Amino acid sequence: MTAHTNALRLLPWTTPEGKPCFLSSDTDEGVLSRLADGVEAAQTSTGAEVLGGAKAVLADPQVGARELRFALARVTEVLGDVLRVAESRGARLSVPYEDEEGDEGDDPRLPAEAFG
Repeated sequence: MTAHTNALRLLPWTTPEGKPCFLSSDTDEGVLSRLADGVEAAQTSTGAEVLGGAKAVLADPQVGARELRFALARVTEVLGDVLRVAESRGARLSVPYEDEEGDEGDDPRLPAEAFG
């Protein structure tokens, strides 16, 4: 089943000038959507690896300033990537609800049970 959407998708890369790239598509199963999914997966995987390396650097009391700066530079790179993935995925979330008349609305709603 093909998912349809009217919203623009924030892609996990930027233009050479650093501007965001967006995809307008009526399906989540197109070639560019699948490519973006793969890039997002790689970015989050790399983020996990860099996090592990940064923790190891911080745990070493003998580490020098160069190593700390390198680890921090890598962490900031992957943090930017992962935040872009989170923004893109969050913008694509949609939880339809039914209003009092039983019609689905445009705003996401959670049932009262979700709040305890």
